[in-house]
Amino acid sequence: MGELLAVVLVVGCLAGILGLLAWLAARVRRRGVGDNVMGPFEEIWHPAAHRYRAEVKVHEERMVPLPSTGDPRRRRRGGSISG
Repeated sequence: MGELLAVVLVVGCLAGILGLLAWLAARVRRRGVGDNVMGPFEEIWHPAAHRYRAEVKVHEERMVPLPSTGDPRRRRRGGSISG
């Protein structure tokens, strides 16, 4: 009976740790803060992903923000600018 309890305890701890890591990964993806934490490990284990992430960051910095819906300088259909 003691051996069964030990096996159940080890499996339960392992499942708890894996569940915690899955929750943490989902939270990091939602908030977008994983670059600072997981960046060095990703660079070690998967260098191509590190290069891709660097390219995405450069692309995001170059993007021009779209005008908001209430922007008075929105273009009309005729090509003229209102405002």
